[in-house]
Amino acid sequence: MFLPACFRENRIEVMQDLIRHHPFASVISLQEGEIVADHLPLVLHPELSEYGRLQGHINRANPMRKMLTDNADVLVIFQGPHHYVSPSWYPSKQEHEKVVPTWNYIMVHAQGKLTLRDEADWLLNHLNDLTDQHESGRSMPWKVSDAPAEYIERMTRGIMGVEIEITSLQGSWKASQNKTDNDRQGVVDGLGQEDSSQAKAMAVCVDQRRS
Repeated sequence: MFLPACFRENRIEVMQDLIRHHPFASVISLQEGEIVADHLPLVLHPELSEYGRLQGHINRANPMRKMLTDNADVLVIFQGPHHYVSPSWYPSKQEHEKVVPTWNYIMVHAQGKLTLRDEADWLLNHLNDLTDQHESGRSMPWKVSDAPAEYIERMTRGIMGVEIEITSLQGSWKASQNKTDNDRQGVVDGLGQEDSSQAKAMAVCVDQRRS
């Protein structure tokens, strides 16, 4: 990933926080010479290693099960808020018109080693973690134990666990840091007028990344 210094994020805890809040990831692997992307919700366990481990699951019919061996190298991509930036938002446009459109985005790349897990206890613990992460905060959170045990056991037999030991993290927070204070405020104001949650989230990012 291209990482200009002004956009680079090196703090592990900041990148891990992005992973927690945007857990649906693209897992890129090399399978028999072909670059393959799988898309999975993953749970981060930062306590298990220096950079943390990612845990997820795939359908047993997924070719990943047969094509990848333990310790296979993978790239996992997590995408945060992103949005088009119009040059009309820059106050400097009125001064010299030397402005062009761009795209702001937040991205984390996690490189790591993948292991497939088939233990029933591991799978059940993972499913509980995944469900609890996304059900917490709801007025009536659903739990895996709400379903009949035999049904969960049957469903679990159809999946395979995926565990990724993260070996490196790269973060890019492209949020108009290379612009003047006035132009950054123009981006915040412009995004604030857009009718989308992505725009609102990116406006917050730009505001937080003021130098």
